[in-house]
Amino acid sequence: MGKVIFNNSVSLDGFVAGLNNEVDQLFRWYSSGDTELPMSGPGYVFKVSSVSAKLMRSGWSTIGTAVTGRRNFDNAQGWGGHPPGEGPHFVVTHRVPQEWVYAGSPFTFVTDGVESAIAQAKQAAGDKNVVIESANIMQQALAAGLLDELQLDLAPVLLGTGIPLFDPLNKNSVDLESLGVIEGTGVTHLRFRVMK
Repeated sequence: MGKVIFNNSVSLDGFVAGLNNEVDQLFRWYSSGDTELPMSGPGYVFKVSSVSAKLMRSGWSTIGTAVTGRRNFDNAQGWGGHPPGEGPHFVVTHRVPQEWVYAGSPFTFVTDGVESAIAQAKQAAGDKNVVIESANIMQQALAAGLLDELQLDLAPVLLGTGIPLFDPLNKNSVDLESLGVIEGTGVTHLRFRVMK
């Protein structure tokens, strides 16, 4: 069985987006290198350092499914029906957008919570990993004891305000074990195991 991981770019002061969901400053490193890295999905081609490209390729090959929140889904406009990555996406929501429910849709809308979404995603992923794509869903998974790893791409920027990576934790503390630090161009990749 694979792991449940969260991977996201984050500012040095702990934000995953600006107040209006702007992410340009956090994702500058996607075009700051000399190595082209195409991503399956809606035709994204990143240009990152060779070190970042190697890390990203190895990570992408382990992902089987994704879990995201409705806000992230709506902000991305459903990625035009072609979400990043190759596996199905499980979207945690209170209301199912019926226009996205059709045969062959890459989206499964889960209305009974994060635990259910992660269980369904793990089943669909088989031996591969489940990646969580939004901070709020990650926070809920962490609080439920379902998160195995944090993979943070630290961007050298201070946003000052925005959507925080972490709201106050429901627990006193969460211990993490460092799995490595890799310096790319315009980004520092940090990897942690969540100690349970």
